Amino acid sequence: MRAVTRREAGAVLLGLAALAACSGEASGAGGPGLETPRKKEIAMRLVSSAENSSLDWRAQYRYIEDIGDGRGYTAGIIGFCSGTGDMLTMVERYARERPEAELADFLPALREVRGSDSHRGLGSRFTRAWQRAADGDRAFRGAQDGERDRVYFDPAVERGKADGLGALGQFCYYDARVMHGHGDAPGNVGFATIRRRALDTARPPSRGGDETAYLHAFLDARVAAIAEEPSHTDTSRIDTAQRVFLREGNLRLDPPLVWKVYGDTYRIEE
Repeated sequence: MRAVTRREAGAVLLGLAALAACSGEASGAGGPGLETPRKKEIAMRLVSSAENSSLDWRAQYRYIEDIGDGRGYTAGIIGFCSGTGDMLTMVERYARERPEAELADFLPALREVRGSDSHRGLGSRFTRAWQRAADGDRAFRGAQDGERDRVYFDPAVERGKADGLGALGQFCYYDARVMHGHGDAPGNVGFATIRRRALDTARPPSRGGDETAYLHAFLDARVAAIAEEPSHTDTSRIDTAQRVFLREGNLRLDPPLVWKVYGDTYRIEE
């Protein structure tokens, strides 16, 4: 049996690479993770388009209102809620650095309204104090960044990498945690349950599965979860955004990106 020449060996390798590319088993895991500055900026813009109908996520530090979803006030860069408790932990974090801050005076009220949609002890004095802190205190903006990373962003990226996912999959996890939280609650299906349901129908790359097929299963599970939640109905942040990137094969979440949320079109060119 004759030896294979270097040229023939190269041709075989090229053929195998082409076959892998055509087989639908492309992976985004080899590219930059979502934690890199450029990808994180993209992630923040994508979430802001869904949460605030704007790509200017930094303008959302001062955002605060009751959107009528049963969670009290929704505020800040990822929608901290007075009713779910993440607003409380964020203000506690801020107050540890700025104990004299005006917002620290509202900690007893935030503890009291946790688990409800009540404004008792908060109201317009609280919302004005929130906006003053956002406009004038870098520590308050830093507290929002820190809680975003600790509770939502870092765990999503870590779990995504452990599942063998690239930047797009890590973002799908992050956006799900922002909207649903980690665990289940009355009227809410958490990220952990959504992921478990996806694992019931598809294997992630870390278990030998196809990344695209697994992410479709995850997004399917998330759409189903939204249908179970009385406070949510719209699925455009999935159907006309994340699913679009997935169908395009953009597992590394590379720009340019074009997507729609609530019928509005957004673009990230670079």
